[in-house]
Amino acid sequence: MKIGVSTFVTDQGIRPAPLGRALEERGFDSLFIAEHSHIPVDRRTPYPGGGDLPEVYYRTLDPFVTLAAIAAVTQRLLLGTGILLVVQRDPITTAKEVASLDLVSDGRAVFGVGAGWNREEMENHGTDPSTRGRLMNERLRAILELWTKEKAEFHGEFVNFDPVFQWPKPVQRPHPPIYVGGGGDAAFRRIADLGDAWLANSGSPEELRPQIERMREVVGREVPVTVYAMPEDADAVEGYQRIGVERVLFYLPPMPEAETLTRLDAMSQVAARFR
Repeated sequence: MKIGVSTFVTDQGIRPAPLGRALEERGFDSLFIAEHSHIPVDRRTPYPGGGDLPEVYYRTLDPFVTLAAIAAVTQRLLLGTGILLVVQRDPITTAKEVASLDLVSDGRAVFGVGAGWNREEMENHGTDPSTRGRLMNERLRAILELWTKEKAEFHGEFVNFDPVFQWPKPVQRPHPPIYVGGGGDAAFRRIADLGDAWLANSGSPEELRPQIERMREVVGREVPVTVYAMPEDADAVEGYQRIGVERVLFYLPPMPEAETLTRLDAMSQVAARFR
């Protein structure tokens, strides 16, 4: 069982470099960070977790600036987006950012992606929420072309460009792994066509088992599963291990540095039982 951490890196919590060093020193295998470019003041879309939207959503740092800072002070830690909101991003710029992160980290980038939930946030980026699934698929395909072709071009419903050069190419071959977030058959079909792993929302092992079975039925192959944002619960980790989950990500709330290090010490004691 691989054990990493998922978190929101914000202006109110520990800075990226000390966070990265602390994770690597404690033996965690990966860090996945959330992204929100902004939160509209007039928000009608309900928060999926219920109740008021937590303040961390308003205060996230740019994921690529954050992960590049962490790459500079670590050597082994995998550096993931969890999740990157592809429907709110230009695919040409995003392809370059991920490839650049992969280069400066010597091949440690993980591209965790999802369609998002905040409709007003999407609309501010010019995205029609009703077509975000098709848009996301096209942008991912365009990014793959840019990563893998010397002369890349793409002509689709939403993305269109004639042959272009773009470097750097990613260090990982054929490209950084794509971890697809979300549940249901639409996300599972995306994994089948474009993904390398499923980034599953936390739930009990009993709840997740039938979802994994359905995902693999839709995808048609064995797909690694990473469980996102779970508590550091040894019994739950054991349950995930029994159903074949590859990695779990303990959720780290954004806190000042001293409090973060204390929490990571506790997390690492649980993680050590599974190494």
